[in-house]
Amino acid sequence: MRPPTTSSSLERPSWLPNYIPELDGLRGLAILAVFFFHCHQRLEGTPVYYASLWGWAGVGMFFVLSGFLITSILLATRDRPHYFHHFHARRALRVWPVYLLVLAIVYLNAPWFMAGSVWQSIKSAPWVAYIFCVQNLFHLTLPPALGPTWALAIEEQYYIVWAPVVRWLRAPWMLATVLVAALVASPVIRHANLHWMTPTNTLIHLDGIALGSLVAVLFYTVKLSRRAWLAIGLAAFVLGIAAAATVAGGTAFLDSALAVGFAGAMLAAIASTGARSPLNAVLRRGPLVFYGRISYGLYMTHIAVFIFFGWFDKRMDAYGIAGNLAVVGFRLVMTTLVATALWYGFESQILKLKRYF
Repeated sequence: MRPPTTSSSLERPSWLPNYIPELDGLRGLAILAVFFFHCHQRLEGTPVYYASLWGWAGVGMFFVLSGFLITSILLATRDRPHYFHHFHARRALRVWPVYLLVLAIVYLNAPWFMAGSVWQSIKSAPWVAYIFCVQNLFHLTLPPALGPTWALAIEEQYYIVWAPVVRWLRAPWMLATVLVAALVASPVIRHANLHWMTPTNTLIHLDGIALGSLVAVLFYTVKLSRRAWLAIGLAAFVLGIAAAATVAGGTAFLDSALAVGFAGAMLAAIASTGARSPLNAVLRRGPLVFYGRISYGLYMTHIAVFIFFGWFDKRMDAYGIAGNLAVVGFRLVMTTLVATALWYGFESQILKLKRYF
């Protein structure tokens, strides 16, 4: 059964290319921020220590980018046959192979990653939570190597709900209303500080992904020039970061302010794609684009890599700051190698199956 038709116009801007390499660059920045955040204890006493403490915000950038890109796909395909089948098949190919591989590696090497036997670890694992991607909703003690899966769980839960909403709410203003409601609700729920909610609960982390989705809806419905979108993006970036550094800092609205700043950065990158500027050049090619390409594998495996090579950390402990910097450098090299091998030898091969959907 096809959804009802509507007179509302949904059209991708003619100037917007299908592939925006600057977004890979932003994704690269986000994954490196997360990496250095998880190394911040080793950076104490260095000039970058304070900056590394803010690396957790890289996950917020991931959410904004994901919301925009996935919602753009949903809007472009919502009138096509097999909408749900194709969308969820493509999501499964992108997410589940690496997710299942990491689960298998961690539990089949339990003595290394969890200091317990393989069988005992497998028996006590919250498999139902893993299978349904709801491990972020319960007060579970996950192996540290699987800690990053909370963000993956939020995205999977969001798109399970959002895909049918996009399909059946035909009017853009309806979609925008839902997204604005999510943006308002998240900081309010955070402020309520409900004791039964986990710090990774989906309801308190909707800011970024909902705002990215809202940008996609506006892109498809509001007819503005590239220059206008660029101006809006730059203004949002400045206002969001300024608010995060001042009035929103330390409050329930910090994530919301950062989401506005990240959405502004993304919007500016999209509107200026292809421009001959130093910033666009950095985002379009080189290390950041490469790290953006391997970001999912690096995000999912970096803590496991840290643990696996923990013996190197112990050897460097006696050398103070120099030893700590050696640990950070070694971690970056090894996580990059693992994520690169994972991308070229596993992820990219599986993603070729997307052409069937």
